[in-house]
Amino acid sequence: MQFVSPEGEQRYDALVAAAPGVIVALDFDGTLSPIVDDPAQAHIHPDAGEVLVALARKVRAIAVVTGRPARQVLDLGGLEAVGDAVAAAGKELYVFGQYGNERWSASQRSIVGPRPPQGLATFLRDLPRTLRTAGAADAYVEEKGLAVAVHTRRLPDAEAAFERLLPVLREQADAHDLVVEPGRNVIEVRSGGMDKGLVVDRLITQLDAKGFLFGGDDLGDVEAFETVAAYAAEGLPTLLVCSASDEQSALVPLSDVVVDGPDGVLDILRRLVDDIPG
Repeated sequence: MQFVSPEGEQRYDALVAAAPGVIVALDFDGTLSPIVDDPAQAHIHPDAGEVLVALARKVRAIAVVTGRPARQVLDLGGLEAVGDAVAAAGKELYVFGQYGNERWSASQRSIVGPRPPQGLATFLRDLPRTLRTAGAADAYVEEKGLAVAVHTRRLPDAEAAFERLLPVLREQADAHDLVVEPGRNVIEVRSGGMDKGLVVDRLITQLDAKGFLFGGDDLGDVEAFETVAAYAAEGLPTLLVCSASDEQSALVPLSDVVVDGPDGVLDILRRLVDDIPG
């Protein structure tokens, strides 16, 4: 774990002091689970469940905020069982899927979400031709119900294919009133009007948070980091944790703490469990 500045250590101490009112929110891929070639195999870190339950006992609530469908994250993370243990401790676990368009909680136990955006079906119908035109016909296409993700990780030159596809998919998305969310060798196309920053804002205001930690690894987490930073400027105790990688470094200059992937994320969560009294 590396504090980016002396202020990072001070923010960590302030968060510990505010622990009973703190919300801990975490991305899934690259933060709680490793980045793998097959998204369906991105299972949560084996120690994550135990650590999340231990931390939940000492803070206001835990949230997983992800671009994946909520159902998928619940299954890959074993989060329904985690939610049972968190609820038994009198606390709450939230899962916000598809950038906040879907919501599940340990107390409600059902996924609530909107219908697929208009234009997505047409975009998906035209996608094979778009991929062929961009020289990426073999890109892996992941249908998410409310979105579609195009993965270039399995292609021979993943980064070059990503760079070719991004402007093409952005143009097609604009034509259908959809938005593009680029990530680590993946380009997601979805409806607008929701992002992780809005999820953070709603958690802070609706739960009257007295502190907030967000951990993420990718471009899709930028809005969350910016929202947390805005609350920090108003005096809320906060901590921004970057799960760093060689593929993506956009979050590093926005962070208070930089850690090495999911192992590093679990290390700092364990440290919080140890440092928070009670």
